[in-house]
Amino acid sequence: MNTYVIRRRNAWKNAQELEATAGVSLRIGNDEMADQIRWIRSYVVTEDDGTLGTLCIYAAVSKEAIIEHAKRVGMPANEITPVAKTVIIRDDPATAEAA
Repeated sequence: MNTYVIRRRNAWKNAQELEATAGVSLRIGNDEMADQIRWIRSYVVTEDDGTLGTLCIYAAVSKEAIIEHAKRVGMPANEITPVAKTVIIRDDPATAEAA
């Protein structure tokens, strides 16, 4: 599998919508496409218009698998970019939710 960054712009009106979609995404990834795709992590961002978007890190067999996963979930995959190299300077900071 290769690593990809997926940008999902203006996809959710609020955190509740995002959480519902995340549950579907996890289920489809784990139960229906486990041999093709793995969700690693996501960074939720507030877009200029106040909606929520994400930058997601996935391992997948191909861009097509990511597109198929997004289609099954019902979420966008506006930009799919292969990761050339990972450079980690520090671990992600812990958030109140993760702690």
